[in-house]
Amino acid sequence: MLIDLDGVVYVGDAALPGSLEAIERLRAAGLPFRFVTNTTRRPLRRIVEDLSRLGLSVSREEIYTPAALARSFLLQRGLTPFLVTHPDLQEEFADISAGSGEAVVIGDAGEFFTYDLLNRAYRKIIGGAIFLALAKNRCFLDRDGELSLDAGPFVKGLEFASGREALVLGKPSPTFFSLAVSGLHCRPGRVAMIGDDAEADVGGAMAAGLMGVLVRTGKYQTGQEARLPQRPTFVAKNLEAAVVWLLESRERASSRDDATKTR
Repeated sequence: MLIDLDGVVYVGDAALPGSLEAIERLRAAGLPFRFVTNTTRRPLRRIVEDLSRLGLSVSREEIYTPAALARSFLLQRGLTPFLVTHPDLQEEFADISAGSGEAVVIGDAGEFFTYDLLNRAYRKIIGGAIFLALAKNRCFLDRDGELSLDAGPFVKGLEFASGREALVLGKPSPTFFSLAVSGLHCRPGRVAMIGDDAEADVGGAMAAGLMGVLVRTGKYQTGQEARLPQRPTFVAKNLEAAVVWLLESRERASSRDDATKTR
């Protein structure tokens, strides 16, 4: 099972009702799961610390982020990053030495998106630099309870200007879901992605062969699921309801298997 964080487990600085209990229920059932997030403002260290403050103890290995995948991509190919990201995220790339080539890495820079920074990135892209996007989400639920622009509009702007398409390393990229599923040692069809983003979480997961469970929390807006190419596997009120449904589905499947074996 893959579980989105922001908008599913918590919103702002508070855990959503029933979410921590639902995670404990998964642990007790022995069901393997990982947390996946498209956040590109906070380094992995901060994510672990923030979850701990919510009362959720999680190891770094239990969380997949686009920045971690980008870091591996750069190291494997000997590339130097040109970062269009929030300053808080830059520690993830701090110890990458100069390589033989360059890659523009764009995430959610928030108020640090400036014309000068984007123009420098644009010039590098048209000059041949690898073009990486940590995410391509349209928006996110901000701390004031309103939707705010995410990295997607800025990625699209650079794509339009440069005539090149970014390699997306976060959701809904099939690469991202493939990495996450490999860590669970399960076939994609047996893995469920629980998220509040109909397009990036559920649509992306289902396109990659996973089950998609949409929760009506976080950034969810009424009727979003109707705009997907295929309807979600399940739509739940919240994470707690999603976990109940998944565990009950698992029990039903186990009962059917047992019945088949006794015939």
